[in-house]
Amino acid sequence: MTALAPETLDLLRQVSTATLTSQLLKVAGLRTRSPLDIRPLNPAKSKFVGPAVTLRYGPLREDLEKSMANMAAAENPTRRAIEESAPGSVIMIDTGGNITGGAVGDILAARMIYRGIAGLVTDGAMRDAGPLMAMDLPVHARVFTPPPHTASTLAIGYNETISCGGTLVFPGDIVVGDEDGVVVIPRHLADKVAVSGLEQEQVEAYIKRRVDLGEPIAGFYPASERTMADYRAWVAAGKPEIKVAVLF
Repeated sequence: MTALAPETLDLLRQVSTATLTSQLLKVAGLRTRSPLDIRPLNPAKSKFVGPAVTLRYGPLREDLEKSMANMAAAENPTRRAIEESAPGSVIMIDTGGNITGGAVGDILAARMIYRGIAGLVTDGAMRDAGPLMAMDLPVHARVFTPPPHTASTLAIGYNETISCGGTLVFPGDIVVGDEDGVVVIPRHLADKVAVSGLEQEQVEAYIKRRVDLGEPIAGFYPASERTMADYRAWVAAGKPEIKVAVLF
């Protein structure tokens, strides 16, 4: 597995998912890195960064229900994902879009918090809405629903390649979540987009400040050569307070 630069995860914590999708398109032509129809269940607790641990649910088969749905079994994939994931991991669950049962409820989420899991993502549903939204674990999913996932699905795969919301996810990919949703960064690109993404955030903060003060966007945004020259001069000057008088 590709090693990450020591600062990469810290840099990514300063970069929005919106910026990361732009950078993945610019750097590698990737347009499919944000799982569809997945949103933070509590926008106030939506942010996380960490490597993916993957979990796959399949449709229920009644003759396997007692053996494979048993959380007490050491080989149960859901149990393994929770108990074997390193602190800081992001658990991503592929349900094939099944929303008839909650992939995780508040008790399993409490165990994830204790074990240091950074975030939880599924293209299915969650349950225990009230308790889950009050907890500190960032959760991204499609909806809430009352039934447990064992009413309609079985956990059948752990730490294998999955599709989550139409996005291919390999174990160890770097996952970032915020108010907009989730982005999955191929691990070998994480260092590069962390650096370029943070630069884009800084440039756009500079642009927005000038626009707030009346700067017309024509020839200024999207960032032109003039914009970048102005930005670099501002950085070289020590980033002084921006006071721009603009005539309309």
